[in-house]
Amino acid sequence: MKKILIISIFFFLSTLSAQADEIKRILVGNKDARISIIAFESLTCSHCANFHKDVYPLLKKEYLDTGLAKIEFRHFPLDIAAFNASKISQCKNDGNPRILESLYANQQEWVRGNSVEEANLNLQKFLLKEGFEVDFESCLNNKQIEDFVLNDRIDGAKNFKVNATPTIIINNEKFEKTLNYKNLKKALEKLI
Repeated sequence: MKKILIISIFFFLSTLSAQADEIKRILVGNKDARISIIAFESLTCSHCANFHKDVYPLLKKEYLDTGLAKIEFRHFPLDIAAFNASKISQCKNDGNPRILESLYANQQEWVRGNSVEEANLNLQKFLLKEGFEVDFESCLNNKQIEDFVLNDRIDGAKNFKVNATPTIIINNEKFEKTLNYKNLKKALEKLI
């Protein structure tokens, strides 16, 4: 009987530990919304930054904040600087978009450098200047976060044929029109 109890307690604690370590998706909106949007993005992509500047605020105001839709940001890094920034954006493990949004809004401040080391240094300086408290080296070297980011990229290529960023998926269907708010709104209105 003691053995069964000890095994049960061990299993329960290891399940809790696994859940605590689970990396949360960066998600905005009502998690139970009928309309589910997935955005595959690369943090060094200027088109992705433009999406966050020109389209996302309207999408957030009309669909995400009202509970009609949710958007889940997935990683599709196109280079090592984007890969490292993706790891940093997931590092706090809370699903909050603050770091991601700041990286897009200020992309030109940190996306520069002639080497990976220089790009990382610029990213680290930017995060400090913006007041984000992350253990930079620990985040970059976290194998679980690295796998999470790489699996997003693999999933995008395999399941949605993503080959450019940003790529938008609405209710598991790839959005094929020019990505502007007018076209996106038309597609979303059909689903309400």
